[in-house]
Amino acid sequence: MDRSSLFQLIQEQLDPDNTGFIAVENFTSLVEHHELQLDPSKLDMLFALVQNNEDGQVCYQELIELMSSKRSSSFRRAIANGRRTLQREILLDETGLGVYKRFVRYVAYEILPCETDRRWYFHQNRLCPPPIFMAIITIVQIIVFMCYGIMLNKWVLQTYQPDFMKSPLVYHPRHRHQVWRFFSYMFMHVGLEQLGFNALLQLMIGVPLEMVHGILRISLLYMAGVVAGSLTVSITDMRAPVVGGSGGVYALCSAHLANVVMNWAGMRCPYKLLRMILALVCMSSEVGRAVWLRFSPPLPSSGPQPSFMAHLSGAVVGISMGLLILRSYEESLQKQCSWWVIVFSFITFLLFAIFWNIFAYELLGVQLPPAP
Repeated sequence: MDRSSLFQLIQEQLDPDNTGFIAVENFTSLVEHHELQLDPSKLDMLFALVQNNEDGQVCYQELIELMSSKRSSSFRRAIANGRRTLQREILLDETGLGVYKRFVRYVAYEILPCETDRRWYFHQNRLCPPPIFMAIITIVQIIVFMCYGIMLNKWVLQTYQPDFMKSPLVYHPRHRHQVWRFFSYMFMHVGLEQLGFNALLQLMIGVPLEMVHGILRISLLYMAGVVAGSLTVSITDMRAPVVGGSGGVYALCSAHLANVVMNWAGMRCPYKLLRMILALVCMSSEVGRAVWLRFSPPLPSSGPQPSFMAHLSGAVVGISMGLLILRSYEESLQKQCSWWVIVFSFITFLLFAIFWNIFAYELLGVQLPPAP
């Protein structure tokens, strides 16, 4: 029996009066009769839903969401109210797991703060689709860097080579009418040190986040950080170019770190305090390095160096939009008022930045550096 037929049968036989509630005994017998097995996480949540109701019944809509592997805010509240009935064993006690399942369990404890969410993700996880977005972005960045490294015969501080800044991928204020540069600058990097830092964080943090939250949400967060980075530079540091994917990287990292802090007691990742301190030190050092290169470049005659404002704007995107995305695991963002407030704020910023780039440079008489 397919799922839609089962839903129809449940409604017709178990709730003929359309009360909206179903006795759990009747549902269990129906599932066993049709040999439809629920995974352990769904069984746990089914009993939690029953415990939440004084009459030992489960809401039909919540049952539909459970069977469809979709969880709304009301569903999560019902689970939270009945959480005392969930199994006390934690995933760390699972034995006999293969390499892939152990990795999935590690990702669950690395990203998710709630044992219920971890069990749900562990049993629901499938390797399709794989986390390809962050991997593809990182591979393309490495290929572009190697091509320019070979062409320029320089692997550190490549921005001091005039041919590097002539690339059609770099954002430069003189070429801001070429809209793709507001995105494509993420494939260019100052040198090997910046590329290594970004690639490491994208793979260590971005890939687990994409495994848990999906390619759509994580790609949206990453690209929002990238676009916000270049637009913020065009407003606050109008004479500076931009290179590197730091806007997107800092959006991911700041969202993950903020999620860890806000759910500190529930996070079970090992050495979380030491790892957070190390991450903050590395991120702060990268920002400090970018500030130094911007205002005290080793070769002042080479013109303005890339701005550091993309790092800061990416962090703001991560703490606002990213934190909401990470806290809404398996929930619909469209039904949350806070999500629309953030989206409206981001769209307002985009419109303001577009008008700024069209009119402000001439009105303010900004002396731009010559085009590379």
